[in-house]
Amino acid sequence: MRADRLVSLVLLLRQRGQLTAHTLARELDVSTRTVLRDIEALSAAGVPVYSERGRHGGFALLPGFRTELTGLNHDEALALLAAGSGRGEQVFGLGSQLASAMRKVLDALPEGHRATASDAARRFLVDPDTDLLSRRSAADEIPDATMIEIRRAVLAGHKLRIHYEATGRAPRWRTVDPIGLVTVRDRGYLLATRSGADRTYRLSRVLAAEELPEAAQRPDQVDLDRIWQERSTQFLSGSDHITVLVRVKPARREDLLDTALAVRAEEPDADGWLRLKVTFQDSRHAEWALWQLATDAEALTPQSLRTSLRNRAEAIATRYGAPS
Repeated sequence: MRADRLVSLVLLLRQRGQLTAHTLARELDVSTRTVLRDIEALSAAGVPVYSERGRHGGFALLPGFRTELTGLNHDEALALLAAGSGRGEQVFGLGSQLASAMRKVLDALPEGHRATASDAARRFLVDPDTDLLSRRSAADEIPDATMIEIRRAVLAGHKLRIHYEATGRAPRWRTVDPIGLVTVRDRGYLLATRSGADRTYRLSRVLAAEELPEAAQRPDQVDLDRIWQERSTQFLSGSDHITVLVRVKPARREDLLDTALAVRAEEPDADGWLRLKVTFQDSRHAEWALWQLATDAEALTPQSLRTSLRNRAEAIATRYGAPS
């Protein structure tokens, strides 16, 4: 909305001082012509913005001008700035709105605290793109137009029509009653019901979405945390899932957990290794996950998994032959 953009423009000038039209356009994700029109609108509304011409010119506010936002203390603003330092573009398509909110939070602080909080927030890094082993996080990518339709339907309490591609199936349209949105480790989910039955949809598999005018059939009050826990339990009790008892070197524990669906139990083993009971999606998933760990892990049960891993190792040994 233009009103939000105008506020963001003022906050950018307040916090960074003189900026060129090109820089403002890049920050606000609009054209330079739009920025110039916005500058004219602000001047007409009495905001003291002026231009400096020349090679090092740009736009700036008269000294002393500020918008008034009160009620945040230093630590409250720092908490919000730190939370906003993650990959906000993954938060249900609200990346640009998050950036705008962070500018408003920073501007809400008293003059003497603003620089301190901004510097402190730079000392926090939330969910970087890679871990210490340079492995990139595979965050879900959801088209903005699709996410906007889903978000509108959830908040308005309207039915939602989605073109969904379930695993191993052809995409098809279905109409659902949206309940809420959940994000876990950069993966987004839509909690909904369909014909009265519980449904959980991975947002990255929604190819298109359309908010419908009909009211959704859902309770007025919702406890998303409870619903998510219930659906997680239901998911883990799927008929194809397999629970495996594993011995693993402590240094490879996180690698194991990255591939498992859930950890049911964990305790140290006698030789310094760890003994874990973990759940995988199915036997093929378990075999693949344990194979990645080579000799740094050992499947203790079930016997069928041990047999599969041994057969695979024997096939590899046969393929490459005896050492010369």
